[in-house]
Amino acid sequence: MTDESYDQSLLSDVLLPVADEDDAERSARALEPYGPERVTVLHVVEKGEGVPDKTPVEQSEEIAAAAFEATRRTFPDADDRTAYRRDVVEAILDVADDIDASAVAFRPRDSGRLARFLSGNRTTRIVTEADRPVVVLPKGEDG
Repeated sequence: MTDESYDQSLLSDVLLPVADEDDAERSARALEPYGPERVTVLHVVEKGEGVPDKTPVEQSEEIAAAAFEATRRTFPDADDRTAYRRDVVEAILDVADDIDASAVAFRPRDSGRLARFLSGNRTTRIVTEADRPVVVLPKGEDG
């Protein structure tokens, strides 16, 4: 992110990472009141790198397509990106850099202590490793 980019508004070009259709719908609804100028929705397909993938690629691509459509119900002009990586946080930050996002916005997902330990607590990593503002959206009444 260059120094000139600080002239843009915080929500001029938001990267919105989503996990699935439900998460995309809830995340888009949570972001909508803030009136972002441009939204790029990102779905990361976790690749195993030497171990079996969590879901087959075709199924992951279907999940991504449903998530993109769910986001477009709120943001019809949203761009979409799919990243194939083992490290989800690294993928999010790399795409944010690629599109020169003004901010990364997301809704934290519920997870137990063990899941946070095993995943390296992605929320903490996004917030602490990002080189641009990170907006943590409220969960809202639905979750």
